[in-house]
Amino acid sequence: MESKEKLIDERYITAIEKESEELVGMASQTERDVAELYPKMVEDPDSDEITGTADSLRRAASNITKAEIEIFRISDEFHARMKDIRKQKKRGRLHIPSPANASIDMSEDLSDSFAKGLNIYKVLLVCFVGSFAGVIIELIWCLLRHGYIESRSGLVYGPFNLLYGAGAVLLTVSLYKFRNRGALISFIGGAIVGSALEYACSWGQEAVFGTRSWDYSAMPFNLNGRICLLYSIFWGFLGVLWIKRIYPLLARFILMIPNKAGKIATWALLAFFVFDSFMTVAAVTRWVRRIDGREPSSIVGEFMDERFPDERMERIFANMEFQE
Repeated sequence: MESKEKLIDERYITAIEKESEELVGMASQTERDVAELYPKMVEDPDSDEITGTADSLRRAASNITKAEIEIFRISDEFHARMKDIRKQKKRGRLHIPSPANASIDMSEDLSDSFAKGLNIYKVLLVCFVGSFAGVIIELIWCLLRHGYIESRSGLVYGPFNLLYGAGAVLLTVSLYKFRNRGALISFIGGAIVGSALEYACSWGQEAVFGTRSWDYSAMPFNLNGRICLLYSIFWGFLGVLWIKRIYPLLARFILMIPNKAGKIATWALLAFFVFDSFMTVAAVTRWVRRIDGREPSSIVGEFMDERFPDERMERIFANMEFQE
């Protein structure tokens, strides 16, 4: 019967592997050497030889632990890069081609792109795309789950929700350093970052406007109804999907945008989002006051009542709940 063990090609054995094999032998020898000191320890545990040996072993353990952590990081990144590049080269009928982050890194290093690396242009574009994509995904999810389309927008103009944009930015910034690492790190990071963002946004909305757009109180393992275990797990999977699949696609698309046009478009979109956010805050504030029975006290309030009546606000913010 042929052995199933993979044959080791000695040409590719790294120096660290050779040293590690020697280290295993040294550990066994150290155990024997230390055992010889036990009788002396019983006689005088405070002797220079005993305390010196104890300190040396502690330093050795610390150094080996540091080396183990660093080698694990290097190994994890090397295998993750290899796996991602293999997926990139894979071709199949149902396979959606997505570049590996390692390939994007190389392309950006060789380019003079206006959004090279993780600069302000890249971050803003990620925010814009995330704000739009999140709403579209929610619309599709609502249609599949409930059989109807319901607004999931967070701004009064356009299908945009800055919660998703902020989530995309936080996932990108938090996981960018680990984009070429294993999926487990991205999963844990995504779950933590997404849950923290969701909790902060829920708390902030209730503190400022006295409203809630979601409530997980009926879900198991929830925290104040703002986050729950199930959606934290969803955030974890989203973290992997985002940094391993969606972000590289977005980065590749950004590389195709001419520098001048890209800069102009980015600042124009930023101006629009700032205006849209201002109008949203003003419209929601006036909506809350209108529900409390307060008449407009200025021309701005009258404008908001005319442009954003209750019917329109209820369509835009279909899940908005007002707290007593």
